[in-house]
Amino acid sequence: MRILLLGGTSFVGRAIVEEALRTGAEPTLFSRGRTGTGLFPDVPRLTGDRDTGDYDALRGGSWDAVVDVSGYLPHHVGQAMDALGDRVGRYLFISSNAVYAREGVQPGADEDTPRLAPVRHVRRVQDLDNDTYGPSKVACEDDVTSRYGDRATIVRPGQVVGPHDHSDAFTYWVRRAARGGRVALPGDPGQPVQVVDSRDTARLVLRLLADGRPGAFHAVGPAEPTTLGGLIETCAGAAGSRVEIVPVPPEAAPGFPLVRSDHVTQQRDPARARAAGLPATPLAVTAADVLAWDRERGEPPLTRGCSPAEEQRLLDRHG
Repeated sequence: MRILLLGGTSFVGRAIVEEALRTGAEPTLFSRGRTGTGLFPDVPRLTGDRDTGDYDALRGGSWDAVVDVSGYLPHHVGQAMDALGDRVGRYLFISSNAVYAREGVQPGADEDTPRLAPVRHVRRVQDLDNDTYGPSKVACEDDVTSRYGDRATIVRPGQVVGPHDHSDAFTYWVRRAARGGRVALPGDPGQPVQVVDSRDTARLVLRLLADGRPGAFHAVGPAEPTTLGGLIETCAGAAGSRVEIVPVPPEAAPGFPLVRSDHVTQQRDPARARAAGLPATPLAVTAADVLAWDRERGEPPLTRGCSPAEEQRLLDRHG
């Protein structure tokens, strides 16, 4: 299977390329050529720029499928579809759980849950915010489905975690749990949490392409429901450490990784994706792999969470 990836050199895209190669598919990468230049030296690369509308490299050739990993704005997706036309068999768009309206959502919500109203006015990816990110993805989904019909597939990941994740959300807890001891948690330890291994997401994508499945699919995990406290305990177990979780007021450290007030958004139903081939890597395995990757890269400073000194002040004040 010949697969064109729009993106493919960082995190989820990287995992999809690795899975494509593992399964014998033939990937081609379309990107600006600025990141991951040392990755996949034997994989063909096409150079372009979605920000400037440079899709000239896509105006020749054909593929069995395209996987759009880097589509955030509907005009970017539209330009890609215009350039590709009918020279691709299936268009698989990587969307997000952020497309859903929150009003009236119940635990176990499936892919037919009402979505937000589409937004089309944002012109630059850097201008997206919490109010426009999900609605822009809705518009992208609508346009892909309108253009390709039964040849359109939508994958809606939740919080994706795993090696090479530079968002630092899960990595913070993996690294913190590995240190052991009293752990400050500015939130509810019983908060439901859903994280999915990037490699499982990639395997779902390749399975959907191989089977030619249309429609929308949740990429959420882990296999067994867990809580934020349970996630931290699992990370500690993977590292061979022991932790004592100390809840502190959320307002004491706002914006902490994986802490959510909208618990219901962390209880999406993965049944349709599981039936289509979404695997279930145990959370402990994902945590151990992230810990090994983090240590191999030298444990650089993280952009999320708090430093040991800041955490100690939280514990002294509230714990």
